[in-house]
Amino acid sequence: MNRGNRKRGFLLVVSGAIFWGVSGTASQKLFQHHEIPVSWLVTTRLLVAGVLLLLIQFLAKDRSQLLGVWKSRNDAAGLIIFSLLGMITVQYTYMASINYGNAAVATLLQYLAPVMIIVYLLIRKKSVFTRQDGWTVSLALIGCFFLLTNGSVAQLSVPTIAVIWGILSGVALAFYTLYPVTLLKQYDSLVIVGWAMVIGGIVLSFFHAPWQINLVGLPIESYVYLVFVIVFGTAIAFWFYIESLQSLSPKETSLLSSLEPLAAVLTTVFWLQEPFGLYQWVGTACLMGMIILMAVSKPASTVNEQKKKPLRVS
Repeated sequence: MNRGNRKRGFLLVVSGAIFWGVSGTASQKLFQHHEIPVSWLVTTRLLVAGVLLLLIQFLAKDRSQLLGVWKSRNDAAGLIIFSLLGMITVQYTYMASINYGNAAVATLLQYLAPVMIIVYLLIRKKSVFTRQDGWTVSLALIGCFFLLTNGSVAQLSVPTIAVIWGILSGVALAFYTLYPVTLLKQYDSLVIVGWAMVIGGIVLSFFHAPWQINLVGLPIESYVYLVFVIVFGTAIAFWFYIESLQSLSPKETSLLSSLEPLAAVLTTVFWLQEPFGLYQWVGTACLMGMIILMAVSKPASTVNEQKKKPLRVS
């Protein structure tokens, strides 16, 4: 593998991770300063980004898979379940947590999903508790305590409703990660995620259609944020992540993509001027450590599988 391809891979994955992280902060700006409804943004984001991902698949990859996934009744049913219980829930809960709290806390809480997966697999007796699991759970619990309390149990650093939505986002991400394994062994991830977004957007349109909003009169910056969140922070970020795997190993890609929560924290604190105490930084460091530990310590079988079918969500 030549050095030029590796540089391209690093540029792609770092850009994608930063796009993901900053899009959460841009979403917070839209919710809290420009009064854009959460339900409208989630619906529009899913529809537009989903169509773009399917278009990329059609133009650059195996276009036969676009309809091939619908030819099997089991695959079609699995895709619909993934769309309704995975894609919709993980997108809405994450955005709701941002709306009621901030992008930094919402993103870090969503990254508790690996701990939830560990617990689920232990309950189902599909794995044994290892030393790495112990470090992962410990860092997650300590990190969450400091992040949410800033060292004082008397008051949470964000509203309780934001914490609830954030934890639900982690649960949804755990399901989103575990459920589509069979589908991803047969189809490109662009196909599965693209269709899941389109289906999710269509379903949510019955509750808040994309055209049920008055965008006239909004400042230019609102449109800039919308384009960034929908196009760059969703479709392009996911595409960059997948393309980076042509030049980098899955372990390298996973490690570099941990820049996402860091980007969310830094932009929330320094761009939106959200207060962040010393203990919250300690909590952030613990959760970042957990993410990096998970990224560098994946079993060989998991890594090989991910190399073929990467799946990201933010």
